[in-house]
Amino acid sequence: MQQIVKKLPRDPGPAAWSAILGPAAQYPEAEGDFTTDWLIIGAGFAGLSAAKRLTELRGGDTVTILDATRIADGPAGRNSGFMIDLPHELGSGGYAAALDSDKKQIALNRHAQEFAKANAEAYGMPEEAVRLVGRINGAVNAHGKHHNEAYAAHLANLGEAYTHLSAAQMQEITGSEFYSSGLFMPGAVMLQPALYIRQLAEGLTTKEAKPPQIFENSPAIAFERQGGSWVVTTPKAKITAKTVIMAVNGHAESFGFFKQRLMHVFTYASMTEALTSEQQERLGGAKSWGITPSDPMGSTVRRHDGIGGNRIVIRNRWTFDPSMEVSNKRIAAFGRNHDASFRARFPMLDDVKMAYRWSGRLCLSRNSVPAFGEVEENWYSACCQNGLGTAKGTLAGIAAIDLATRANSPIVDDLLSYEQPQLLPPRPLSTIGANLVLRWREFKAGAEI
Repeated sequence: MQQIVKKLPRDPGPAAWSAILGPAAQYPEAEGDFTTDWLIIGAGFAGLSAAKRLTELRGGDTVTILDATRIADGPAGRNSGFMIDLPHELGSGGYAAALDSDKKQIALNRHAQEFAKANAEAYGMPEEAVRLVGRINGAVNAHGKHHNEAYAAHLANLGEAYTHLSAAQMQEITGSEFYSSGLFMPGAVMLQPALYIRQLAEGLTTKEAKPPQIFENSPAIAFERQGGSWVVTTPKAKITAKTVIMAVNGHAESFGFFKQRLMHVFTYASMTEALTSEQQERLGGAKSWGITPSDPMGSTVRRHDGIGGNRIVIRNRWTFDPSMEVSNKRIAAFGRNHDASFRARFPMLDDVKMAYRWSGRLCLSRNSVPAFGEVEENWYSACCQNGLGTAKGTLAGIAAIDLATRANSPIVDDLLSYEQPQLLPPRPLSTIGANLVLRWREFKAGAEI
């Protein structure tokens, strides 16, 4: 029986990381009827990582990748580009969990980092696509410092490196007097996420012996089981595949899987116009750095130097939206928060304007577990990254292929070890409750925003 995909991705606002790169390579729209060994739905971190893993394990198979929009125009071009190795639990009031589970997660996150770095080398990506430069948890006041001290104690128990930074050291790095202290962690990889995704797609299609086919603007709109295969329909094509990898994060629910078990959360960001040489001199500090807030609900701030100029990104504010859609009006409203956060940190840049504003979709589960595994015969889910799409999306894509090919993999063992995502309370109770929790946590973050 054919099943209809109930909702297609809709991402208001531009994918700024992609926009600053300029025109991208174009991939065709899927047309006609054809057969493939593997069909990957979604060309973000999970989907393209799955495709890359297939070239390593099943290089002779045919692989087809569908993306509902343009490559890197969806969530992959809208995140902040932090590929974090250390514990970073966004679903709670702090980043850390239990020691044993954190040690396991660190090892897996570093596997994702090594995978990204290997791809960058294999496909000759520009240096800015994947940078191992670390990150800073920035603290604004005593509340933030307390968060950092508790996190540092946890890192010490894990045997992980960190360095406390003074207000003067924070100013030397960022040019800003805003931060009272910081906690530097050297293991984070900073991506230009759209550049990495574009280059990964290009490398897969031009440098592999049997390259995958990528189709843009080709959303899966229906699917059904026929005999021993899956038949997936797009607006202009019908694709028969032996195995399907569903790498669509929260939109797994649109396909009828994990109903009422996925939390659709949006974050909001603004990116400045390219700083002039005079503005950069006025700001001072390093050309490139990344700050995560000591309180998870605070502002993520990043300065990036590369194609498209030297720019600053501010990300804050969160909403829970089961519809998986938000309005441009809301993006504009939260943009005023970004402007205030920017002015508080960089008063010397009062003539700098925001060039881009956007929202980004996250998928979380109530119990912070993935939506992973074989959900139907030869239909695999690599979804629900719990807000850490770069690392956990990469891991989910790799693991989906390892599971489908029966390859021995500690990533599979980990992702299969969790319970299913917990059922959410009925709507509108879940919506009201989740947004109240978000507002309360934002209130407690206070000056960190």
